[in-house]
Amino acid sequence: MRALVLDRGLRFDASRRDPEPVPGEAVVRVVRAGICGTDLEMVRGYKGGLAGVIGHEFVGVVESVAGASGLVGRRVAGEINVVCGTCATCRAGRRTHCERRTVIGIIGRDGAFAERVAVPVGNLHVLPANVSDDAAVFIEPLAAAARVAEQVECGPGVRAIVVGDGRLGLLVAQVLAIGGASVTLLGHHAANLKIVAARGIATAMHARDVTPGADVVVDATGTPRGLAAAMELVRPQGTVVLKSTCATDVVHAVDWNRVVVDEISIVGSRCGPFERAIELLATDAVDVASLVAGRYPLERGDEAFELASCPGVLKVLLEP
Repeated sequence: MRALVLDRGLRFDASRRDPEPVPGEAVVRVVRAGICGTDLEMVRGYKGGLAGVIGHEFVGVVESVAGASGLVGRRVAGEINVVCGTCATCRAGRRTHCERRTVIGIIGRDGAFAERVAVPVGNLHVLPANVSDDAAVFIEPLAAAARVAEQVECGPGVRAIVVGDGRLGLLVAQVLAIGGASVTLLGHHAANLKIVAARGIATAMHARDVTPGADVVVDATGTPRGLAAAMELVRPQGTVVLKSTCATDVVHAVDWNRVVVDEISIVGSRCGPFERAIELLATDAVDVASLVAGRYPLERGDEAFELASCPGVLKVLLEP
């Protein structure tokens, strides 16, 4: 099959072996896949040493299931954490942090920038007809955005600032606003900010135009500068949520003494509830169509990544 492989750089492979599923896994024919910030960071060197097919935001059709057939032909999206289910962490209900987990397209398991991907049946979610293929690509990042509301109080009466108007920041701002928080999105790209402004969310292009002292500040930039801005905007005893991985060192970007003096809580936030993300898309509660900036076949993956890495560019889709 054709695939994009990360191996000391990103390359197109026209003769990658098809996935070989074990019992309990399905082979999914990938229809759409999205390039996200983590993919870009991996190509730049984050998680150095990984070799294989990357990509974890996808929608596809089940071609076969080892030992079963009930899902064949169904359109699905898949959660990315593949867990053992038996370790102490899994038994405690923290399955996304399984001690032996692999992660589709990131850790120890080939991903979705390919014609086919093997996914455990338990990770698959059958999609309603009114969620388009383009929209379904956003289920994984939208679930990650919804995770913030599971971890931190973000309801009515909460003032929240989201730093970063990229793909994830736009989704987080919309999800928090749906939950009732008073949200401001701080970014640098007027066209991106207009997407959430159309949904009644306040926006700003300069930190000086945002009143500091927010209850919750979400850093969705994946940069040391974004984290530093988030720390300046949160109130004493407030919460900073780190929503993006970063390939560069952030230690020297922040006055960590302030974390102690002002008793600031720092929360790491990763994967979230697929069911909630599908519900938001099925009810058209979140605008994702405006985030699609381009689409490419796998053969032009280098062009797709070049576009996705440009400042202000949102979601670039691959169409195997």
